[in-house]
Amino acid sequence: MLEVAAAVIENDQGLVLVARRKEGKSQAGLWEFPGGKLEAGESPEDCLRRELREEMGIDILPYERVGSNVHDYGAVTICLMAYRAKWLGGSIVLTDHDACCWAKREELTSFEWAPADIPIVEKLLASRERR
Repeated sequence: MLEVAAAVIENDQGLVLVARRKEGKSQAGLWEFPGGKLEAGESPEDCLRRELREEMGIDILPYERVGSNVHDYGAVTICLMAYRAKWLGGSIVLTDHDACCWAKREELTSFEWAPADIPIVEKLLASRERR
């Protein structure tokens, strides 16, 4: 099973950063919370700092676990661990994605999500409703 970390980055206006996988990548055309595969001995938080720097050119600070879920894609099963993260700096330069945007939480249902990310979206929407 592959361990994958995802960053739920919320800006000062409460918007969440989402990104679309580019053609040629697995899950191409689907939206996700940015992140990537953990390397051997790497914590999810360290993975997110590395992956966001590599894939988007930004620095983040993961600070709270949102949740995790296991998803079987057929050829591979992943354990996706999502963390809230603060944007520390940098300008977005996309390498693994062909688009990204800041979305309101209530807009998250309008995106076509990678299946593993859907439970994270549902958790975010449920936590907003309880507030």
